[in-house]
Amino acid sequence: MVKLNKIYTRTGDDGTTALVSGPRRAKYDLRVESYGDVDETNSVIGMSRLHTADLTELDAMLFRIQNDLFDLGADLATPDDGKPLSYEPLRIVESQVTRIEKEIDALNDTLSALTSFVLPGGSAAAAHLHLARTVSRRAERRMVELAKMEDEIVSPAALKYINRLSDFLFVAARFANHNADAIRADVLWVPGKNR
Repeated sequence: MVKLNKIYTRTGDDGTTALVSGPRRAKYDLRVESYGDVDETNSVIGMSRLHTADLTELDAMLFRIQNDLFDLGADLATPDDGKPLSYEPLRIVESQVTRIEKEIDALNDTLSALTSFVLPGGSAAAAHLHLARTVSRRAERRMVELAKMEDEIVSPAALKYINRLSDFLFVAARFANHNADAIRADVLWVPGKNR
């Protein structure tokens, strides 16, 4: 499916990039920004995984998500313009959304109920996962903005997936803290503490 022999092509020197389906868009185009933010989310998850090797179940979930994020990037880079393509475009599907929901539930079932908002931090794994969560929220905002534009389509499954992802990353950060030593447990927000 993908063959990369040469990394630089010089075709982007004019400030444009090609979508999978062929058309070129400005590198600041909202669709390009959207899949760029998805790619950034994937990179931050990769950094998080440097700290989750001992949490094998969570690490396996994060690995699956990283693969899904490439699917999501391909989905966004192949806009549905209603014209037939010579190939079946890669799209996020409902089963990917369902799987991430089940994984959220599985992790959350091991945690106590929250009594306050959680400050990003605790263990190194949790801190990185909270960063991934905020980057995924940015990707979601861009995707929603793109979906609201005239003549731009973002599939409902793709929007659901990116929305569930930030929920997953929040629960994953709590799970990482729960499984770290007590000194690095969730740090709870205390409203007005420093007044």
